[in-house]
Amino acid sequence: MATIYELNPYNPQPRSIEAIATALKKGAVMLYPTDTVYAIGCDLNAKSAVERVRKIKQMSNDKPLTFISSSLSNISQYAWVSDRAYRIMKHLIPGAYTFLLPATKLVPKLVMSPKRKTTGIRVPDHQVCQDLLKALDNPIISTSAHLPNQEGEFPTIGVEKARLFDVLDKSVDLILDNGVEPGFQLSTILDLTTEEPMIIRKGLGWEEAENWLSVLS
Repeated sequence: MATIYELNPYNPQPRSIEAIATALKKGAVMLYPTDTVYAIGCDLNAKSAVERVRKIKQMSNDKPLTFISSSLSNISQYAWVSDRAYRIMKHLIPGAYTFLLPATKLVPKLVMSPKRKTTGIRVPDHQVCQDLLKALDNPIISTSAHLPNQEGEFPTIGVEKARLFDVLDKSVDLILDNGVEPGFQLSTILDLTTEEPMIIRKGLGWEEAENWLSVLS
């Protein structure tokens, strides 16, 4: 049974944030809110926890995992950022945008795409996430918390928070509740690994991303 932390959405309690960060460093897996949907996550460098996240989401090792980072400067430690990619990201961070970038050696192999050596990173515009990232001092795995249907497949989002908590209670160690219902749109994914950056999934804020791509590309 998971430990539930009730957090103020605008000013998360520091003691709770520190306790959560300590648990993540020890390999805990959590269900937590972001600026898009609720996500399942763990410390990027906690191998056993990453493996558990994959098991919960029924993801094979050849499927890359996205993670959240605290800032654009922090992203540059985990990915190679070209001048063009930097200009685009600067206008969209923080926000509901996932950027596909060439991974550096700091990204664990269990997380990145094994064939392309790329990784998906985003900087959320969300106080709980930012406080956690600061306390942990590590990126955090972030994969949307969908629930399996009767066929074992993960359907589209839109599940109420109470249902998420109930179904995933025995799968995760921590549940973070900031009193807000999960969103209904995923992040917009931008592929910045190609010569011509492109949107490969239209999610929250895709119109703004498209605008900046046309201006800066």
